[in-house]
Amino acid sequence: MIKWAGRLLAFIGAVHLLVGLLLSRTYFGDWLFFRLWGHWWEDTRAANAFWGSPAGFGLPLFVIGLLVTWMDRRGITPPVFLPWVVLPWTVVCTVSVEPSPAPLATAASVLLLVGVRRSARPAGS
Repeated sequence: MIKWAGRLLAFIGAVHLLVGLLLSRTYFGDWLFFRLWGHWWEDTRAANAFWGSPAGFGLPLFVIGLLVTWMDRRGITPPVFLPWVVLPWTVVCTVSVEPSPAPLATAASVLLLVGVRRSARPAGS
């Protein structure tokens, strides 16, 4: 369960990041030349694209998925706080943003939680 949760989280994060970057490629120049905001209180399309892609959900989720997969390959059980942090994050995204792959991330978080809990039990119980 832990292996598949890590793979799924990494996949969702990578796809989110890549698709977001692909869709926002017209704003790369604005990002590189610090033109994210008109006035400090006004967002621009470039700022929204920035927060939705490189500064958004995808990269941290990708890193978490890679970390979980790395830990699983070494026989290390991820700490129980990890799924308890990722689960509410993905639930809020599932409820707030539709359509999105957030329900898959929520399912991966549940898999991770169940896998971590099972791994924490003593053998034979």
